[in-house]
Amino acid sequence: MKFAASRLDAVQPSASASVSQAAKAAKARGEDVIDLGLGEPDFDTPAHIVEAAHLAALRGETRYPPTHGTAEMRQAVVDKLQRENDLGYALDEVIVSNGAKQVLFNALMATLEPGDEVLMCAPYFGQYKDIVLILGGAPVALECPAENGFRLTPQQLEKAITPKTRWILLNLPSNPAGAVYSGEDLRALGAVLEAHPHVLVLSDEIYEHILFDGRAFLSFATANPQLKDRTLTVNGVSKAYAMTGWRIGYGAGPKPLIAAMSKVQSQICSGACSVAQAAAAGALNGPQEEVAVFRAAFEARRDLVVERVARIAGLTLDPPGGAFYAFIGCAGLIGAQTPDGKTLEDDTAVTAYLLDDAGIAAVPGSAYELSPFFRISTATSLEVLDVAMDRIAASVAKLKRKT
Repeated sequence: MKFAASRLDAVQPSASASVSQAAKAAKARGEDVIDLGLGEPDFDTPAHIVEAAHLAALRGETRYPPTHGTAEMRQAVVDKLQRENDLGYALDEVIVSNGAKQVLFNALMATLEPGDEVLMCAPYFGQYKDIVLILGGAPVALECPAENGFRLTPQQLEKAITPKTRWILLNLPSNPAGAVYSGEDLRALGAVLEAHPHVLVLSDEIYEHILFDGRAFLSFATANPQLKDRTLTVNGVSKAYAMTGWRIGYGAGPKPLIAAMSKVQSQICSGACSVAQAAAAGALNGPQEEVAVFRAAFEARRDLVVERVARIAGLTLDPPGGAFYAFIGCAGLIGAQTPDGKTLEDDTAVTAYLLDDAGIAAVPGSAYELSPFFRISTATSLEVLDVAMDRIAASVAKLKRKT
């Protein structure tokens, strides 16, 4: 008997989650594995945020919250967007959900008709494509190679837009490559979109506070105020505040879109956890010093990995401008032979070899629609990353490559 609907046939499990599961299974067998597959900060949630949740529970804020979010949390989002992004929104232009991924799902479910196209910048977070497929849309991958800084060009965007295009999905900075767009870049994309009023913009800004080399963040809607009325800005507290398990994300956009998204959310859940929303409001409203501490730690880790990759023949890495990943080029390893005589045909084979030989769990670039690369998470300590890079270097040195 088949239980799964046909709409799920093209959907694959999360690549990073699958890699982490494989790493856990190897650890359970007693193998020494370093899991660099899952993008999750290794820091504890700051104490004042935990205390905000504790106090909310003591006050009895444990009943069903409003579907679109508590007034306190939505006001915190409104204040944050005004204070940090120079974006003005009303309370009814904000929705709070169970993580940024649910915000994405709500938006696409509320707006996609069968066959509607969603443009995505490859490499991209794999669940973007899967959500579109589940909802009957047509994902369109726009290849953004390393030589372009893994960024979409205005020329590519113009060429890709069709009458069926419903959304362009941007990730600023991006997972997996850490690509960062300048204000000039964003305005150039906005100029293209201005001529295509049927296209909506979904700007996923979950890594907003994790930028390197002194860069300042600029939201897409701030760079393109003329497009604010068809832009959904998506963010959350998971990455910047080390709150992945609290499951709070939010979106801000036009009132009719937010109303439609709330209607979707009302049929999926009764809103995000009230206590977690109190914690998230505490994060947005409270002290921000630890966010800066986390960012500095992520930059030091980025620097270590960039320096170590540069010393490994066959691997390349353009220094990520943000987020906490390294999208490592492995074209120099394709076709090489492992010590037991296997040929590394693609980046999936490379990551399988690294897991078997080095005990390093990484995600192949094919999971993000751009090969040959592999992604490692740098959201772990310098000590662990140093050991991991030693292991990768040793395993690469064992390969027999064509001359």
